[in-house]
Amino acid sequence: MDGMWTALGVVLLGYTVLGLTGFGSALVVVPLLAWTWPLPEVVALTLLLDVPASTFHSGLNWRLVQWRELRRLLPGMVLGTLAGLWLLQHMSSRWPLLLLGLYVAGVGLKALRAPAAPPEPVASAWAGPAGVAIGVVEMLFGTAGPVVVAWLGRRLTDVQAMRASTPLVISVAAATVLLGMAWEGRLSGDLIWQRWGVLICAALGGVWLGHRMAHRVPARVLRQAISALLVVSGVSLALGAWR
Repeated sequence: MDGMWTALGVVLLGYTVLGLTGFGSALVVVPLLAWTWPLPEVVALTLLLDVPASTFHSGLNWRLVQWRELRRLLPGMVLGTLAGLWLLQHMSSRWPLLLLGLYVAGVGLKALRAPAAPPEPVASAWAGPAGVAIGVVEMLFGTAGPVVVAWLGRRLTDVQAMRASTPLVISVAAATVLLGMAWEGRLSGDLIWQRWGVLICAALGGVWLGHRMAHRVPARVLRQAISALLVVSGVSLALGAWR
């Protein structure tokens, strides 16, 4: 298959980032693979890889996963996914994507400049709107990871708990989007499943490698790495919308 060796390296890198920080795989994989394969196919393939890889990541960190946060977000995520399906047919995604990118970059910059003291937690009553935002962003752009991190960063003071819980929320959000894609027939081609069968091993291997690296990194450094990745991802989203 054309470009498969390149794709293996890209996927390994992207999911090593996910294993290390808890998110960011799509922000690495989608732009790089889009140089080789059509963007809609790349987005669908990345979502198909995200679900098992993110679930595997949470399994490696099972005791640290904050299940209550997922339960609070889930109703809003379902509503957000349905809203995203409607918005796909009725609006351009350029300006919302630009605003999302600026917001995510701002959250990352604030976290980089903030002292090491734990952030003031946000009330759980805001989980509904946060879940809606996650569902909408995942459906429209396939990159809800920065939004999940921005929310959990204000709910959880333990960086390892945030790192463990973020992929689980992302995998649930990605699964809901994949259901919508399957309904539209976008997952019925043989080629996407052939590519998935080859690349899933690299994705799982990258998660394991990043997981091993994360436990050798001090919590302060890991939090800074996550904040820096938020800045990079936000700027990338904004530039993509501007272009």
